[in-house]
Amino acid sequence: MNIKKNDTVIVLSGKDKGKQGKVLETMPSAGKVLVQGINIATTHVKPRRQGEEGGIIRKEAPLYVSKVMRVCPKCNKPTRAAYKLENGVKNRVCKKCGEII
Repeated sequence: MNIKKNDTVIVLSGKDKGKQGKVLETMPSAGKVLVQGINIATTHVKPRRQGEEGGIIRKEAPLYVSKVMRVCPKCNKPTRAAYKLENGVKNRVCKKCGEII
């Protein structure tokens, strides 16, 4: 999985196409990511304890990784990851501007 936590991504398809958000969580085994403010779903929550409120809550639902693309922080364009070795350290690099991500 090329996308990591705290990366900025843009949605490529679906109801939120074109929106940008920060990755809150990655789920490599499922091939999904959780993006802040994207793919909002409503869930009905039942009160579990006395005094606790139930109701309808809106929260982010996971998206498939193939539906999002990382945005370079320097050139602010969606880009794929390139990798370069420098002093034995593997770094992610923007393919468009060459900046280390």
